[in-house]
Amino acid sequence: MRAFLLASVSAATMLSASLPAWSDELSDLNGLHRAGQTAAAIARAEQFLVSKPDDAPTRFLLGVMLADSQRNVEATAVFLKLTLEHPELPESYNNLAALHASAGDYEKARIALEQALRANPNYAIAHENLGDVYAMLASQAYSRAARLDPSNASLRPKIAMVRELFTPRNAAAISRNKALQ
Repeated sequence: MRAFLLASVSAATMLSASLPAWSDELSDLNGLHRAGQTAAAIARAEQFLVSKPDDAPTRFLLGVMLADSQRNVEATAVFLKLTLEHPELPESYNNLAALHASAGDYEKARIALEQALRANPNYAIAHENLGDVYAMLASQAYSRAARLDPSNASLRPKIAMVRELFTPRNAAAISRNKALQ
């Protein structure tokens, strides 16, 4: 399930407000990525980070680009390192949670989202994503209960209700709504 929204490259703009000045390099990388030249942007970001490894906005953008390129192990490493070095930035926790959720590890996603909300209790996307994680955890619990007690008829409507939240039609609507935020 990838109903989660990674904090987008626009979050790199937010990050830059709390960190050193927005660089021309970051703007160029963002432009390359948006133009569909993600592989070139990744290579250029990695090269840039050799000389400026502490540039959090560029590292964040690198993580987004890696995730967009389905290089989730590398993206996870980037966001995990950002959360350790900049625990005050909720976007990195949110993206880490999105990657954990896409791998089916909802418990790790829950922990990351709770950390995002400790960093910024008003981070709406993290609240929404946490709701999605709780729904998936509920679905798993209901399914386990149904396997253990197949005669429990009260579980079927609960399982159906949670599944309905994440049908392709509803998941697409959720993603569109999140993208507008």
